[in-house]
Amino acid sequence: MKIICVGRNYTDHIAELHNEKPEEPVLFQKPDTSILLKKQPFFIPDFSEEVHYEVEVLVKIKKIGKHIQAKFAHKYYDEVGLGIDFTARDLQQKLKDKGLPWEKSKAFDGAAVISDSWLDKSGLGDLDDLKFRLERNEEVVQEASTSHMLWKIDELIAYISTYFTLKIGDIIFTGTPAGVGKVLPDDRLTGYLEGHKMFSIRVK
Repeated sequence: MKIICVGRNYTDHIAELHNEKPEEPVLFQKPDTSILLKKQPFFIPDFSEEVHYEVEVLVKIKKIGKHIQAKFAHKYYDEVGLGIDFTARDLQQKLKDKGLPWEKSKAFDGAAVISDSWLDKSGLGDLDDLKFRLERNEEVVQEASTSHMLWKIDELIAYISTYFTLKIGDIIFTGTPAGVGKVLPDDRLTGYLEGHKMFSIRVK
């Protein structure tokens, strides 16, 4: 399986990081070694002094697809989840300044939180208006709806499948809204999707 992430998919997040609005989705990948193991804390890596949380709605692919049309994309997934794309922001900025790839800041061990469970999309209503939030020590730090996405889930699946064959079990991170911030030791990060508690992790 592979993890495909979408960057700069919420206008307010683009603005808070002073990035340019993209003309098409920004894609990058995380290896399976980046997945934070269940019931394990997230350990802040020693190569960064500014790791940020980024909560994102996730989609799990259920069948192989290539060059999928957006109107058929809904047939390629049944489950929706929630996760965190941890980012070593200081390292990312250094890499961007040099015109280098971001992988070291995005794909390190433990940098991908995937929800403990997945929700059947048939019980979620309008997938283009899913409400989700992230709490840090019981304080809401990110809160948004998929209605704020520049590119919606089905559009992303169509676009991604133009470049990468999607396979069973692949996970798409659909982008983060504004409110990203630095994690500190002993933080508790808890994510909710449509009122369902999806994960709760401790930072070390």
